[in-house]
Amino acid sequence: MENCVFCNPDLEPNQSVILSNEHCLFLQLEQSQLKGSTLEGAGLIVPKKHRETAFDLTQIEWEATYKLLQQVKQYIDEEHEPHGYNLGWNCGEVAGQHIFHAHFHVIPRYEDEPLAGKGIRYLFKGKENQRGSN
Repeated sequence: MENCVFCNPDLEPNQSVILSNEHCLFLQLEQSQLKGSTLEGAGLIVPKKHRETAFDLTQIEWEATYKLLQQVKQYIDEEHEPHGYNLGWNCGEVAGQHIFHAHFHVIPRYEDEPLAGKGIRYLFKGKENQRGSN
């Protein structure tokens, strides 16, 4: 997986490894460090081994993801002081996965956002996402 930006984080020059453990990394893009930016503090937890989706993780990788998530939350809370979080995996192209190496989104949320109070279900409840009848 020589062209995978999660297997080889150095391929993306604006990406930094912020935290890690034996099985996974927490990556952030440079713009997530900007106070007031749309994705301030956001990042991804990725397994070190190439796994296509979350369904391909081993139990040990799941446990390592959980442990790293606790450290990530502490880090983001201290650095960015968010008021909430959205967490999630996109698995498969139709679900919005664009890089086919499993990655767990950690997205801090802030009270002064225009969409504060709107969770991930907000995106799916809209009329524009209503499926046609069969």
